[in-house]
Amino acid sequence: MSTALALPLGLVAAYLVGSIDFAVIVARMHGVDIHEAGSGNPGTSNVLRTLGRGPAAMVFIGDTLKGTIGAAMGMVASGVSDPTVHWAFLAGLAAVIGHCYPVFHGFRGGKGVATGGGVLLFTVPVAAVIEIALWALVVWLTKTASIGSMVIVVITIPMLLWQGVSGLSLLWVALIIALVVWRHRGNIRRMVSGSEEKVPT
Repeated sequence: MSTALALPLGLVAAYLVGSIDFAVIVARMHGVDIHEAGSGNPGTSNVLRTLGRGPAAMVFIGDTLKGTIGAAMGMVASGVSDPTVHWAFLAGLAAVIGHCYPVFHGFRGGKGVATGGGVLLFTVPVAAVIEIALWALVVWLTKTASIGSMVIVVITIPMLLWQGVSGLSLLWVALIIALVVWRHRGNIRRMVSGSEEKVPT
């Protein structure tokens, strides 16, 4: 297959993988419609609050893998054996878009943090591990997942620059960050007003 055909197919495949909503699937396994439970957001934090740690861990792992698989698809489609090739980040962006706006679930998706983390785990694993650890620490200290997410948003571009990422790759990551912030706009308003929901830790 030519690269010219493989690349758009890889992006579509990454979007479709991102559209698999593990929060919806895991909640249904427990007889719950996650869109009608808790905050209504199909993400790890809401599953943690409504169903507990085990189901939340399943969702987190699944959503993270979507980003990793999406980025890998982009690299393979590009024909370049380099996880930092910009096509990997672009396909990762496609996976995050799929997570936020999943075609399989009426375009009602999550907020993209774990899937975005999965993209980084494939492309810049050292930075990703540091960010995941920092996110977990902030959430443990504040008991607020969205604060951890916003901290990660702030440090991601500097972390990528530290890892030598440049050019279009930074643009695709900036778009992932912009989408994550947009999806958190309600959380940001609640954080400012002091009414953001806590998570059990």
